[in-house]
Amino acid sequence: MDTIPITVSGAKALEVELLRLKDEERPRIVSDIATAREHGDLKENAEYHAAKEEQGFIEGRIQDIGSKLSRLQVIDVRQLNQDGRCVFGTTVKLLNLSDDTETTYQIVGEDEADIELGKISCHSPIANALFGNEEGDEVTVKAPKGDILYEILEVLYI
Repeated sequence: MDTIPITVSGAKALEVELLRLKDEERPRIVSDIATAREHGDLKENAEYHAAKEEQGFIEGRIQDIGSKLSRLQVIDVRQLNQDGRCVFGTTVKLLNLSDDTETTYQIVGEDEADIELGKISCHSPIANALFGNEEGDEVTVKAPKGDILYEILEVLYI
């Protein structure tokens, strides 16, 4: 069974989601199913079928999160050897050398990746290009639209 790397905040977010699903969503959907059953014929009861489908989704997500929580490898970047290299959990400031734009990304686990928040998966092409490099290094990212050359401006362990 493979471990799943995740940041401290990512692990907390999964735990919070699991509690919300178990304590709020599960009881709500059970109530919705009971209410829909009271409306009669279940074969043609759209509310009932929608509630049962949602219940399946919620139960599946509960199982998925439970499985992941048992395999997590929580990495606190502040506890790592801060030698300036890009590793899991670091926040990296980059300069795109083709258009002189600056970008900042934090390298995180798949479950917490959100490009709009500047969080990229540790399995992404950018993260793979960055791993092991340090401030001042130039890295080439093999992107679907072509190679992109970046300079690493700063590596933060926050």
